Amino acid sequence: MINRVLLRIKIVQILYSYYKSDGKSLPLAEKELFHSIEKTYDLYFHLMQLSVEITRYAAEKIETKRNRLLPTDEDLHPNTRFINNSFVAQLSKNVLFNDHLSAHKLSWVNYPDIIKELFEELVATEFYPEYMNSPSVDYVADKDIWRKIYKKVILQNEELEDSIQDQSIYWTDDIEMVVSFIIKTIKRFDLSNGAEQDLLPMFKDQEDAEFARKLIQSVLTKSVDLREMIDVNTKNWELDRIAFMDIIIMEVALAELLDFPTIPVNVTLNEYIEIAKTYSTEKSGTFINGVLDNIVGQLKKENKLIKVVMFSNNKK
Repeated sequence: MINRVLLRIKIVQILYSYYKSDGKSLPLAEKELFHSIEKTYDLYFHLMQLSVEITRYAAEKIETKRNRLLPTDEDLHPNTRFINNSFVAQLSKNVLFNDHLSAHKLSWVNYPDIIKELFEELVATEFYPEYMNSPSVDYVADKDIWRKIYKKVILQNEELEDSIQDQSIYWTDDIEMVVSFIIKTIKRFDLSNGAEQDLLPMFKDQEDAEFARKLIQSVLTKSVDLREMIDVNTKNWELDRIAFMDIIIMEVALAELLDFPTIPVNVTLNEYIEIAKTYSTEKSGTFINGVLDNIVGQLKKENKLIKVVMFSNNKK
């Protein structure tokens, strides 16, 4: 689940904190990186749990109306299509899902207002009444509405975003990507798999975990040399005048360029330029692109940039 795009971002974030802290230790930085990755995996389950909690809230509302002193005919014979959603019913029984929630004590019990607000926003959408009033609904439609809910309601809710950031500092900026993983998960669900439906693993494979470990080690063990390369190629700029985040992004990019021969140069450059656009200043993308392009040219002339062409299973 945790792809290399997110791994690169997390390494940049961890290194920023590492350089700003007093106690600098490579083992601690590596440990913090993998703890951050584990917390993002928790968020995957925590946000998936919203589908169960929102459905439960809707069911409780129906039951409350049924128990009114003078219930209307609609109260007594409500449309239960939403609360009988077959995807949510399957997820709620999923073994991996429930085991993870239990083991990591993930719950929305202390955030009832968030659940209420999300349900109310859902009811106000155009696609909710279309789903509720459709002549027929099947498993595909039950999955489809939840993909829409995650994309158009959950992902857009500012209160939820604030709540997530308050619940864990490790979840800041992770929501959009994690929701994309959840939408992918919903698409993969198959009714025939029942409670044994596979969910996304934390890492696609061990190679991605080793990529993260090797990259952060590379940056921290070669930091002096990497900074010197940056300094030489920013002659008109004092290093202390360059945004600190820019320096870190360039360090990580250079470490990847030098120590991962199977990753194409353009892939590495594009990834870190995009990170700069999001996590640094407005002009950082252009600045970093120029500096790294100069360094790449120099490394090629000196035959210090070795890249191996992979014909299959090329990791990016």
